[in-house]
Amino acid sequence: MPVEHYENFPVASFLLPRRLVPAVEAIYAFARSADDIADEGDASAPERLAELDRYGRELDAIAAGATPGDPLFARLAGVVRAYRLPLGPMHDLLSAFRQDVATSRYPDYATLLDYCRRSANPVGRLMLALYGATEERNLRDADAICTALQLINFWQDVAIDLAKGRIYLPLEDLARHGIGEDELAAGPATPAWRALMRFEVERARALMLSGTPLALRLPGRIGWELRLMVQGGLRILEAIERAEYDVFRRRPTLAAADWLVVGWRALRM
Repeated sequence: MPVEHYENFPVASFLLPRRLVPAVEAIYAFARSADDIADEGDASAPERLAELDRYGRELDAIAAGATPGDPLFARLAGVVRAYRLPLGPMHDLLSAFRQDVATSRYPDYATLLDYCRRSANPVGRLMLALYGATEERNLRDADAICTALQLINFWQDVAIDLAKGRIYLPLEDLARHGIGEDELAAGPATPAWRALMRFEVERARALMLSGTPLALRLPGRIGWELRLMVQGGLRILEAIERAEYDVFRRRPTLAAADWLVVGWRALRM
């Protein structure tokens, strides 16, 4: 599976200890393939949900001490046992992917945060479990970072998601700024749109900054990994601002020069 196909996993990072690479790859394969079941191909909604339910049964088999026949889950079972990983976050991911099949709009910020709690936060929690760093304050800060990264990805990909029939911007925020779905589909670059995106960018930035103590608290490679992830997310927000919030015609990405800035800022944290 191409690593860049699933933004939330640092599978290819040179900072990831080699001993953890097989474990992270096994978790990644589970999450990526489940996400693809929800999003890719031509299967019907009932077929997608049935396959995700099968994934849930495979997790239940692992919890019962069995070794599934499916190679993907047999590999995952070995990792779960070796690192005593909780299966709750994996079930949460499946819950979010089931929601992707049926839900394309989010009425308010609280509903969107609940989705992020299941679609993004499990990744951070599983990574902390691999490192044996699951203290409560670490989990809290990891949740903030992961949710912020998910929100940043949503703001970066408004146009891409809209083409798929999805809107992750809370509908209450659109209504508050006087933006309807028809106007959104036209790719607005209006003052109202800029005001909306300015609000969403600042909200994501504040959430990210609230979790940054984790990147300074954790030692070694995981700390540096987190610093780069935090600074990369913040840099994307800056790119959205530099584009004057026009993510329809100028999708913000990080170029080589941006990564130099990200690295320098990570060093100075």
